[in-house]
Amino acid sequence: MTWTAPPIVRDGFPLDLPEREALEAFVRYHRQTFLWKCQGLDGQQLASRPIPTTGITLLGILRHMAEVERFWWRHMVASEDVPSLHEDDAEWGPLDPASAQGDYEQLVHECQTVDLVAVRYGLDDTFTLRDEVWSIRTLYLHLIEEWARHNGHADLIREAIDGATGE
Repeated sequence: MTWTAPPIVRDGFPLDLPEREALEAFVRYHRQTFLWKCQGLDGQQLASRPIPTTGITLLGILRHMAEVERFWWRHMVASEDVPSLHEDDAEWGPLDPASAQGDYEQLVHECQTVDLVAVRYGLDDTFTLRDEVWSIRTLYLHLIEEWARHNGHADLIREAIDGATGE
């Protein structure tokens, strides 16, 4: 039996949440939206390049976002000594469709892990990257932007794979 990305239910949320809860809700919603774009697809489809003018794939985005979450929360914020998942942008390719299930599970696990890191920090706590001071608040905004940008890519890729559309 071929693995396919499982069904996803996206959480709704009220728009009048306190700041921290709103930032967390938007990140969670964007994560769920990306997984929703992947649902029902097998490894071959996730690794496919249905848009010939780009090398971006759903599997590449999936792997990239696991790396992004790990880098920002675990490396930069918590200073954990954990290895990168992919070196030198290797998350984008070459891709093995047979690794799709493991890569999917890695993203889900990484998001759960970084959520446990995030709760230890206040929005005004800071960390430094290349001599620039970032607040946790700014990191949340950056992650919302990163997820939203890649969800736009995912919209186009998914539609090119099988015609599925939707926000």
